This record gives sequence, structure tokens and C-alpha cells, in this order.
Amino acid sequence: MSYSQDNMIPFIDLAAQQAPIRSDIDKAIQAVLDHGKYIMGPEIEQLEDKLAEFTGSKHVVSTSSGTDALLLCLMALGLKPGDGVIVPSFSFAASAEVMPCLGAIPVFGDVDRHSFTLDPRRLADAKASADAVGINVVGIIPVGLFGQPANMPAIQDFANAHGLWVLDDAAQSLGATQQNRHVGQMAKATATSFFPAKPLGCYGDGGALFTNDDGLAEIAKSARVHGMGKNRYDYERIGMTARMDTIQAAVLLEKLKIFPDELARRQSCADRYSAALKDIVMPQYLASDTTSSWAQYCFLLPQHVDRDMVQKRLMEKGIPSVVYYKMGIHEHAPYAAYPLAQNGLPVTAELCQQILSLPFHAWLDEMTQDYITDHFAAIMNDLG
Repeated sequence: MSYSQDNMIPFIDLAAQQAPIRSDIDKAIQAVLDHGKYIMGPEIEQLEDKLAEFTGSKHVVSTSSGTDALLLCLMALGLKPGDGVIVPSFSFAASAEVMPCLGAIPVFGDVDRHSFTLDPRRLADAKASADAVGINVVGIIPVGLFGQPANMPAIQDFANAHGLWVLDDAAQSLGATQQNRHVGQMAKATATSFFPAKPLGCYGDGGALFTNDDGLAEIAKSARVHGMGKNRYDYERIGMTARMDTIQAAVLLEKLKIFPDELARRQSCADRYSAALKDIVMPQYLASDTTSSWAQYCFLLPQHVDRDMVQKRLMEKGIPSVVYYKMGIHEHAPYAAYPLAQNGLPVTAELCQQILSLPFHAWLDEMTQDYITDHFAAIMNDLG
């Protein structure tokens, strides 16, 4: 086995994932081509039913993307222009961009250094910062980062004490559990993404929202089709186009059949990494009452180590690596004027400097993973 810059290990191997179910996917796509219902075809309702069964959620509303799922949730929750929503800065931009899209205000909170997710102990600092400038905070969007849910019970306790709703951004964490509850049941509303690289991904863009609230689901279903009422050209509210196309639903139905097996494979892969790297780096901490869908395997390098050099040396061995994320959302120009938690975001800054991710997917074989960890350990030893 030999890898180089000209022969790289795939960071995420979608071809290996597709191989065992390719014939089933071909048949599913062919069925859509045969019936010709490319928008809101029968596979859409089938997928929503299967996702509800998988998560235990009462309602599932499929969408055109994870970002649209977040937007529909916020519309259904009644977010108004000028309202504030607490959200971690250490996340993908979609977690925060949906607020300004609706005229509302992201209020950036800090994350926990061990779990990398929104720190419940710092929520009061974020709310105080908003209160100080007259922003009415109405909700919290924790993010299930890298596959791991945030500390949802503690976040919900804070929300209950202050009359706030919670929207779980589970774009990366569908399939995970906490205190024996599946993602999709941990908040009033949950949004996920089916982007191809996600643990459960389609072959285009797609997403879904989950809720047990009848009214919220009804609004979301209406808003995803231009605010449509009971009749096609009867509009009850301002809406948008946020429908999943039928072919993507057909793909997801086939991938959902193997999703439990894939989650088990992901856990095994994460366990092998943790065993090999535990004395070298600080992996993302996973609480004993929580499982992860392991969207990525991320860890913190020691402070003295030059991350750029580590990545360069890995690349020479044909091992790609990715930094999630080099900057907090608040550091990007479109978000620079929005409020931060009192006392700043020191953990976010630390993580942005030290975090790294290695190749990870359910079909990463042990021999390749050993190659990765052996060379990573040697590089870290050389860099001292």
C-alpha cells in the first residue's frame, strides 16, 4: 500500500459507500423516471414516514437543503425582524446566516473546549450581551457538531428558565442519540441536511425538519410551497420554494436501509482513531449518555505544534486533512457587527487554531487507517 500527493486517500469515499447499493439506487431512480412525478412524488411521503419511524418524531417535512430546513423552522417558530437567537460561532455559516435572511440577529455564544459544542454555561453571557443593546433574544440554535449533539438537556433548562425556544441544528448529527432520545426529538424543532458528505446524504442537495408540534409542521409544510393553503393557488402566508425533488428522496430511501449499519461502522472507525491517537491529540469528548453519527473525526493538536506543517507532511504521504473551522463565524465580514457573548469567545479562538480532521467514512478499512495513524504519529513525534 502506497500513497502520495498524486495518489491521495479519499477524505470521504462516497464511491465505496455507493458500491454495495448501486443496483438498488439505479432501480429507485428508474422508478421515478418511469412514473414522472419529479416534484412531490410518492417517494417524498415514503421518505418522511421512514424518517419519522427512524427518529421517533411525529412530523417530518423534507426540504431542498439543510439551510432551507432551518429557515422553515424559524418561519414556523415565528422569528421576527430584530429578534435575537443565540448560536455558536464555531460552526458552519448556515447556522447563523438564516437569522439575517429573516431580518433577525445572531448572537454568538462560545463552545465547550471538550465537546466543541455550544457551552450551556456561557448562554447567560450571550443573552446578557444581547440584553445590553436592547436585542430581544427569543431562541437558541445549538449545533450537533461533527455528529455529536450539544448538551441539549442543559440548554433546554436555560431556555425554559428564560422563555426561549430551542432549534436543534442537526445538519451533521442525524443518527445520534442522547439520553436514549434520537436526534429529531431533542428540541421543539430540528433541522438536518442530506448534503452528499453527511452521514445520511443524497446525490444533490436535500434536508428535513423534525417536530412533534402539529402547528409548527403545518406552517412548515405550507411555507415550503410558497405559503400554499389547502388549494394550490390559495396562499396563507409568505413562503418559499423548499421542496426536495423526488429523485433525491428515492436515493435516501435506499441509503436509509443501510444507515444503522453505517452508523455502527462509523463508530468502529472512530474507536480505532481514538485508540491510536489518545496519547497524541485531544479528540472530541463524547459524554457517556450520548452517541455520535461521526460526520467527521476531529481533534485538537497540542498548542505548540505547527498545524500547517502537520498538514504539509501528511499531504506528502497522500493523507488529506481538513480544518473545521479556521475562523469563527463572527470573524467573517458579513457577521462582524453582530453581538458576542460577554467576555468574548476564547474557546472558539482556541479551537480554530488547534483543530484538525483526518480522513473518515464508514468504509475506511483498518489497513488504510493504520497507514494514516502510523504516519500521523511519526509526524507528531518529529515535530516534537
